[in-house]
Amino acid sequence: MRIGRGVSTCLVLFGIWSWILWPNFLKNIWADDRSWNDGATAFFLIHLALTIVSFVAGNAIGWLGIKGLRAARTPQP
Repeated sequence: MRIGRGVSTCLVLFGIWSWILWPNFLKNIWADDRSWNDGATAFFLIHLALTIVSFVAGNAIGWLGIKGLRAARTPQP
């Protein structure tokens, strides 16, 4: 199955957005006073899990977009 260029571009942009958004989000959560109280709090751990899952999903979506753009470049038989 091939994905069109427009959809592939959107997927790549979503992957780039994940690289911008989630590290910054984690940095902000790390600095939040609610994150630490004699160790990591549930607030921090839940947001850490959210960040990891979303970052991994964003990378996978971006990778699919790159594969789609590469496939759109090659001539179809």
